[in-house]
Amino acid sequence: MTEPIIETADQVIANTYKRFPLVLEKGAGCTVWDTNGKAYTDFVAGIAVCNLGHAHPRIAEAISRQAKTLIHVSNLYYTLPQTEFARLLVAHSFADRVFFCNSGAEANEAAIKLARKYAKDQGHPQRYQIISMEKSFHGRTMATLSATGQDKIKIGYDPILTGFSFVPFNDLDAVAAAIDDKTCAVMLEPIQGEGGINCPSPDFLKKLRALCDEKGLLLILDEIQTGMGRTGKLFAYEHYGVVPDIITLAKALANGLPMGAMLAKEAIAQSFGPGAHASTFGGTPLVASAALETLKIFLEDHIVEKAQETGEYFKAALNRLKDKHSCVLDVRGKGLLLGMKLNQPADGFVLSMMEKGFLINCVQGDTLRFIPPLIIEKSDIDAMLQCLDTVLPR
Repeated sequence: MTEPIIETADQVIANTYKRFPLVLEKGAGCTVWDTNGKAYTDFVAGIAVCNLGHAHPRIAEAISRQAKTLIHVSNLYYTLPQTEFARLLVAHSFADRVFFCNSGAEANEAAIKLARKYAKDQGHPQRYQIISMEKSFHGRTMATLSATGQDKIKIGYDPILTGFSFVPFNDLDAVAAAIDDKTCAVMLEPIQGEGGINCPSPDFLKKLRALCDEKGLLLILDEIQTGMGRTGKLFAYEHYGVVPDIITLAKALANGLPMGAMLAKEAIAQSFGPGAHASTFGGTPLVASAALETLKIFLEDHIVEKAQETGEYFKAALNRLKDKHSCVLDVRGKGLLLGMKLNQPADGFVLSMMEKGFLINCVQGDTLRFIPPLIIEKSDIDAMLQCLDTVLPR
């Protein structure tokens, strides 16, 4: 059954993904099944999207209930699910205002536009440049691709949009040296996901916040991968004792339905007045109902606390594996955003683990990334690591 599906897909779907020869048909919790009935324990979670696992009954019920009531109306009108979800996001973050969209790239586009608009509104028409980090990833639209510090995703798209400069991650002196009279903001991921699971030093973000305050710049944190409990806090900035001006969210917001959000403080959000920005499908009743239920489950079931505890267990176990295998150079990350850097290409190990019933992935070619649902059990982690132990060379 698998081969005809793959053959048809390869004929009719744009070839923008290097797909595995695997057709997934259903999921429940931390397990997915292919069309041949083989089960896989999922340590990818749709790339940090299904934080509550697959086919969560409460989310499925919320979607079904809303689909029978009201799926979509224009944002020219108020709707209850969107309003209630925005209220909860504001109540549990630093922010005062939320802009809803459909994806992480769109959330970052909104942040870029807002930063430029705010600078103009504050009487600095010359300020439009944003400092970003090397190895960052902010999306694949033209603006977010231009803001991304990885040359490989820009190949073939010249001319790249102007207004972005790049400095090494975790290097405050480099940020300070890059600031000039055209700079309006600094934009970065608190922990780089696609860049290799790179964590900052404990005081980097705090010192960066102070530098932005000194220079009158906005601090934008891209929490698309790190947000919604992934790192053991609801938002990763909470680990570092800083308050950003803007954060961007997506991925896990609606546990699989497409939603992005940009959150900002009131004084900054005021620069987005009527007509300044928009999104037809941003925060529809259907998607917002799923997101609202997702956040309620997070709060009621203490999902963030569980992710922190499970993440510490997972990281300790990865470090024990590192001690056994000389090919493992480093173990990185927080919560359930973890990486294992190898001294060799990692993609072969991804395939070997898939054959044995575990889905993992790799970034930067040499780093295995583990981003399971936050409801993953320690027994699932143990089983996966026992398998990985047999796959990695001694």
